[in-house]
Amino acid sequence: MRHSVGEYVREQAHTNGVESFWALMKRGYAGTYHRMSPKHLQKYVNEFAGRYGIRDLDTIDQMAAIIRGLVGRRLRYRDLIA
Repeated sequence: MRHSVGEYVREQAHTNGVESFWALMKRGYAGTYHRMSPKHLQKYVNEFAGRYGIRDLDTIDQMAAIIRGLVGRRLRYRDLIA
C-alpha cells in the first residue's frame, strides 16, 4: 500500500483491521489503564486481542465468552508481581 498516492487497498490486502485493533487498544490505554508497564505489556495486548476477537458479538454473548475463558484460570497477586 502506498497511502501517499491514495492507495489504501490492494485486492484483499488492507490495513483497516490492524488500525481498528490499535484504535481499540489506545482507547483502553487512555480510558482505563493510563499506563501500561513494559513488564506486563503482552498481557495487555492479549486482553485487547481477545476483546477484538469477540467485538462482533452482542453484549450478552461477549460476557458469556469472557466467563468461559475464566473457567479454570487463576491469577494470584504474588504471581502477578513476580
